[in-house]
Amino acid sequence: MLHVTRLCVMMGEENTIVHNERGEVMGKYLSSHSALSELAARLKAYRIDYPLSQKELADKSGIALRSILRVESGEDVQLGNLIKVLIALDLDANLDMLVPDPTKRPSYYLHDKSIMSQRKRARKKKPQNPNIDSRWGDEK
Repeated sequence: MLHVTRLCVMMGEENTIVHNERGEVMGKYLSSHSALSELAARLKAYRIDYPLSQKELADKSGIALRSILRVESGEDVQLGNLIKVLIALDLDANLDMLVPDPTKRPSYYLHDKSIMSQRKRARKKKPQNPNIDSRWGDEK
C-alpha cells in the first residue's frame, strides 16, 4: 500500500512524496514522465531568466525550434539535443551531477589500501614498579 503526501514549497511548486507500507520514502521521481516534466519546467525557467526566447535558444544551441518546444513540454528528446540546450544555457557544468564519476565515490577509497590505515593492537600496560613510592607525601 502506497501513501502519497503533497508538500507545498516556498516557490509554489508542489512535490509528491510517495511512501511504502513501512513509511519509507520511495523516491522523488517514480516515472520518466514525472522526471521529464520537472526537467522541462526547470529548463524553461532558466531560459526565461537567461533571458532568451525559444527562437533565440534554438539559434544559440543549433537545434530546431520544434526540438526546443519538445524539451520545454516534457516530451522525449534526443540526449544530444538536451546537452546542446544545457550548453546554450551555461548549465553544462552541472552534467557531472547527472551521473557522478564512479571513481569519486566514497566506496572507491575503501578499496585503496594506501589510504586505509592499518589497525594496530593496543599496547600492553606496563606494570608499575613496586619499589617506586607514588604518594605525594601528605598521605598516611
